[in-house]
Amino acid sequence: MNRAALPLFHSSGQPGFSQVVSQDPRHITARKLEREIHVRFAPASCTVQTPEGRVYAKAGDAIVTGTAGETWRVSQARFPHKYRPVPPTSAGEAGAYMSLPNRILALQMNTPFEVVLADGLSHLSGRAGDWLVDYGDGSLGIVTQAIFATTYEILEEPR
Repeated sequence: MNRAALPLFHSSGQPGFSQVVSQDPRHITARKLEREIHVRFAPASCTVQTPEGRVYAKAGDAIVTGTAGETWRVSQARFPHKYRPVPPTSAGEAGAYMSLPNRILALQMNTPFEVVLADGLSHLSGRAGDWLVDYGDGSLGIVTQAIFATTYEILEEPR
């Protein structure tokens, strides 16, 4: 498929849910399940290879490893709103963290699609069946069906 023909979604970087997801009648409301994950913090700018594409990280950003071994970046500013340390780990140090049960909106996509993160540099590629996730903080992401099923609890189906 021609990359230029793929649906393209942009993270706004602004607080609140995006209109493109919240106004789509197919969207669902879900909550992240509390899951223990492993975190390290980038000592300098670097790239992180996620299952959906290469993401740029700044010094201090969290590099998260999930329960299935997948990795992703969370900005230093957003990390404390999404995760809490599991003792004996202290906030800001590498170790075990627990995901917080934050509410999200999501669309399961029927075709391949792409997401540009708020940094404007990082591009993610999703497949048919993957979820476009709106975290409500100006960031969008892509979550595979298998990971979504074990990481989120659906609270409200489409109307």
